Parts: sequence; structure tokens; C-alpha cells
Amino acid sequence: MTHRAAVLGLELPRSRPRAMSYFALVKPRVLSMVLVATLAGFYLGSAGHFDLRLALALMIGTAMAAGGTFSLNQFMERDLDALMERTRGRPLPSGSLHPAEALWFGVVLSVAGLVYLYLTVNAAAAAVTAATAIIYLVAYTPLKRVSSLCTAVGAIPGALPPVAGWAAVRGSIDAPAWTLFAIMYLWQLPHTLAIAHLYRDDYLSAGIRLLGIEDADGRGTAGQVVINTLVLMVVALLPTLLGFAGVTYMVVALAMGGVMLNSGFQFAARPDAAGARRVMIASLIYLPAVLLIMMLDKI
Repeated sequence: MTHRAAVLGLELPRSRPRAMSYFALVKPRVLSMVLVATLAGFYLGSAGHFDLRLALALMIGTAMAAGGTFSLNQFMERDLDALMERTRGRPLPSGSLHPAEALWFGVVLSVAGLVYLYLTVNAAAAAVTAATAIIYLVAYTPLKRVSSLCTAVGAIPGALPPVAGWAAVRGSIDAPAWTLFAIMYLWQLPHTLAIAHLYRDDYLSAGIRLLGIEDADGRGTAGQVVINTLVLMVVALLPTLLGFAGVTYMVVALAMGGVMLNSGFQFAARPDAAGARRVMIASLIYLPAVLLIMMLDKI
């Protein structure tokens, strides 16, 4: 099958069950991180009482809305995915689903999720989730073809899930919610920079303009990883300083930030694929560890 045929969906081999193809559209690994961050925001916003029914409704609505958004993203980027080795096996470039199927699946799932959140949670959570989808699809996705600013813009929807969780239980967005947003936002920058360097050739072949892509030797990218990690370590102190997390959280956040910073220094000393991979792994450990200890040490 040619790439053009795969992108346009002119051929549709039955190489895997269709249910699995639809499941792949929602990017389950990324979706699971969205749900964890949303639940963390919900738990931290709960004032002494964890409403299990409301939390379940939030998870269901978020899963639908986010899954639909990721499906629409794959529909919009099916031509780019066909050009990259790491994404050619996705449902649309591989031809296991027609583009129209992905489009309608994404639209229906996104709308259903937003309506479900509005009816079963509250308008604030639905609004934050809608904003997340709009920024992701209308700003970030097309900007990836045009400017490296897409990295900074794309970190916005990536940082909003805990805000939606907080809004779900509080009905408003307070200073702690914006602190969670800041931590998530700053965490994504070194994480994305590492991925951009690791898959630089793949992104270049597709014309994707992530930050760091044009940095051939990786030194500038490594420097940005170190600087952003230092800023993250400072901002991560705010939950304790604002009084919604304890001292134990602060100690763990500093320690985990130190691990990320060390990986950044190693990357700067030797800016190769191995260094970028160390940063990526350290960042993947950092976020769940920090969110978990924040929840356990909640005040």
C-alpha cells in the first residue's frame, strides 16, 4: 500500500480487529496520564470528602472528551503520521480505518463527553475540558507544521487536566488549581524537548516544527532542559508554600526535581540519544511520583 493510499483511506486491510483500531485512536497511554492528572486535581480540591460518584462521572466524561480529541488529532495529522516511522502503524496511515470513520468517532465521542460532563459534573469542568480540546485541535495541532512555538502552546492543554479536576469539585478555579497547571506546564517542556531530540529525524521527515528540532548537536536543547527543570523545581514548592500540601511533599518534589536536573546535566555533558532518553525516563517518573505524594501529603 502506498502512503498516499493509506492517508486517504483508499485501501482498508483487516490486519487487526476494528475495535482495537478504534481503541488506538484514543491514544490510551496518553489518555491514562490525562485521567491520572484530572483525578489528582479532583482529589486535591476535595475538602475533606471524596465524592466517589462525582469522581467516576468526571473520569467517564473526561475519558470520552479526551479520547475524542485525540481521535480528531489523528484524523488531522494522518498525512504526517504516514511519513514517520514511529506513527505509520496508527489506524489511519496503516489503513485499518477510513478517515471518515475516525472523524465521526472523534466528533461524537468529544461532544458526548462534554455534554456528559456538563450534565453530571458541572459547567466549570465541562468548560475547562472544552478549552483543552479547542486549544489542542485549533491551535497546537496546525501550529506543529508552522512554528516551534507549538511546543509552548501544546503544553497549555497538557496542563489543564488537573484544573478540570479541581473545577469539578470546587465549581471554580482557585490559586491551587493554577499552581497545578504551572507544575504540569513546566514539566512538559523538558519532557517534550527530550522526545523531540530522541525522534528528531522522524519529526524532520514529516516537517513537524517542535522546539529543539533544528538543534542538530543537541546542546541548545540540553540547556533548555536544565533551565526549565530549575524553574520547575522552584514552582513545585508552591503547594507547600500555599498550604495545600505538606513538608513531606516538598522534600520529595525537590528530590525528584534533583533526579530530573541530574539527567539534564548528563544530557548537557553528552547531548546524544542516550542522554535524551534519560531525561525522558526521569520526567516520566517525576510526574506520577510528585502527584502521588502531593495527594498523600494533602493538607
